[in-house]
Amino acid sequence: MSSWKGRSKGKPLGYGIFVFVLKTGGVLPAYLLLRFVTLYYLIFSYKSTKSTFNYFHKKFNYNTLKSIYKVYINYNLLGQSLIDKVVIMSGIPNKLTFEFDGINNLHHIASLKKGGLLLTAHIGNWEAARHLLNEIDARINVVVFDGEDEGIKEYMESVVGKSVLNLIVIKDDMSHIFEISNAFLNDELVCMPADRYLESNKTTKLKFLGEDARFPLGPFMLAAKFGVPVSFVYGMKESTFHYHFFASEVKEYPDLEQDVVVQQMMADFVEDMEIKVKAYPEQWYNYYNFWQ
Repeated sequence: MSSWKGRSKGKPLGYGIFVFVLKTGGVLPAYLLLRFVTLYYLIFSYKSTKSTFNYFHKKFNYNTLKSIYKVYINYNLLGQSLIDKVVIMSGIPNKLTFEFDGINNLHHIASLKKGGLLLTAHIGNWEAARHLLNEIDARINVVVFDGEDEGIKEYMESVVGKSVLNLIVIKDDMSHIFEISNAFLNDELVCMPADRYLESNKTTKLKFLGEDARFPLGPFMLAAKFGVPVSFVYGMKESTFHYHFFASEVKEYPDLEQDVVVQQMMADFVEDMEIKVKAYPEQWYNYYNFWQ
């Protein structure tokens, strides 16, 4: 995991080609082009292909050929999720449909007026749910790593505009901690992934898919410190044009020591994340040796 730098692959030219295809031909031609791009990454993106192959081969006991095929599917679904986000955010006509299990839980966590933490992972495409969150009666902040290539960021903002949600950017000077703290103090919701960390982050080991893996302590320590309720959220693609979003029942951890809250919250999250990974193994976009 230490090799993760928070950067996506690709260049502005590549993004531009896909946006051109989307605007002129629609989603299906873009998906068709994606098949060739997926094959390129399968062959030439050695480190991520190797780690993803090992994930399917060792954790799900798929044979060699099936594991290679699953890596291809994984890359392809990641590409589709990026295409779908552009389509949704820029208003390009599409056939995408959505269902949401647990939208009442998000209404509930907002109604508590305590702030709240929405924990997710690099599974599926939760960002595609942005347009469904407008009805939630609370400001929603999304924590992101600012490792994106500036050229890509500028180009994508020119296509889809700036995010309708408030973005809190993780920075080396730790200023994002104060932004998250202020969001909680203002009874706002904060959505952040909790399945990756940078070298400087504090971590702890938990059993995940049968083997110890490191998870970041930061999100859980913040939630425990401010005593905010928590929900686990995911957005999974279940067919070519259909998404299924999930928000778990709201969890609160009253009358417990902070260290105990952190341990219990992490255990609950990892258990929930494992359920989703087992249900949708091709949609966990990790690409690093998670168990090193």
